[in-house]
Order: sequence, then C-alpha cells, then structure tokens
Amino acid sequence: MILSDYEWQAVMLSIKVSSLAVVLSLPLGILMAWILVRCRFPGKSLLDSVIHLPLVLPPVVIGYLLLVVMGRKGWLGAWLYDWFGFSVSFSWKGAVLASAVMAFPMMVRAIRQSLEAIDTRLEQAARTLGASPLKVFFTLTLPLSLPGIIVGVVLAFARSLGEFGATITFVSNIPGETRTIPLAMYTLIQTPGAEGAAARLCVLAILLSLAALLISDLLARHSRKRLGG
Repeated sequence: MILSDYEWQAVMLSIKVSSLAVVLSLPLGILMAWILVRCRFPGKSLLDSVIHLPLVLPPVVIGYLLLVVMGRKGWLGAWLYDWFGFSVSFSWKGAVLASAVMAFPMMVRAIRQSLEAIDTRLEQAARTLGASPLKVFFTLTLPLSLPGIIVGVVLAFARSLGEFGATITFVSNIPGETRTIPLAMYTLIQTPGAEGAAARLCVLAILLSLAALLISDLLARHSRKRLGG
C-alpha cells in the first residue's frame, strides 16, 4: 500500500498522539482503578460515574468542555498560559489530551476488572509477613494485574486512534498538527476525487487497530502463563 506524504503525516501523527495519550494516562488509570476496587469512601459512586462519563457523553461535548477548561481563555488554560506560557489548545498536545480523556474509561475498566480478580488474601498475607503497602502493591498487586493493564493500554490506544469528535472540537483540524487519521479521512471524504486516499486510510486504520488487539491478546496470554494462569 503506497501512501502519499499527506496520508503518512496523518498516520504518524495518529500513532504519536495515541501513544502519548496512553503513556501519560496510564499511571492515573492504574491509581483510579485501584481506588475504585480497594477503597471505600463517600462519593465513590460519583467518582466512578465521572470517570465513565466520556463513554456516554457525545464526544463533541467532551471537546467543548476541554475547550472551556483548557483553552487559552479557559478556566485552567488561561492560568497555565499566563504563568507558564503553556497552551494545549489547537496543537497536537491538545489532541493527546482529548484522546486520553476519551480513552481513559476503557483503560480504567480493564485494569479494574483485573484488580477485582486478585485474591485480597494474598495481599493480606504479604502484609502479615511485614511488607509495606507500597511493597505489596509493586511486588504483588501490580504484577498480578499486568494482563488487565496490557488490555487496558491496547484498548485505550485503539480508542485514541479513532478519536474524532472531541479532537476536532477542541483543537480543530490543522494539517500536520492535529489532523490525525479520522480527521484526515473526514477531510478527504469532503474533497472531490479523494475517495481512494480515504479508503487507504480506512484500511490502514483497521489494520492498526487489529494489530493492536492481536498484540494485546498475545501479551496478555504470555503474562498469564508467567503468572501461572
């Protein structure tokens, strides 16, 4: 499959945005999943609902909220720009943020299910033997939940590859800056005679997502075998 420079640009930007979205949101995803599984506190159901809001809200609404909060004149964005000269709106950094927000619930759900499957008696036994909570988490809980973490990472990556509504609302459709595969396809579909390029990007998006899911399955199986499952 021969791609034009325009198409390669969209593909490479999509991979960059999706990878960064996953890497930056993973620590918070693990923390939120652990809190939802292991902690009891007032407002836990509310926190759970807020985390999963991007699954049920229209992506355009998420994009608008990001613009209101993180835009250059937004509640938090204006402060970041005035004090640090840092802005994420209308840049690839904003595309990373939009993708991370939209994919975050899927990551948390996968990691949460993995944590729920861990026998808490193993953690209690480790604490009885003198291990600190942090040591129990990093040497026992985290390794045992690795298959779920892998699944969460790959699902979030695949979801980020397909992100459209929140991205175009928050950071617009800027060539070479925010125009990922879905936005490039949207542009090509509206361009007379560009159906072939749109079809090539469609096939490539399918192949990338399938590859990510297959790799996720292989890595998860390998992790389960190493853990004796």
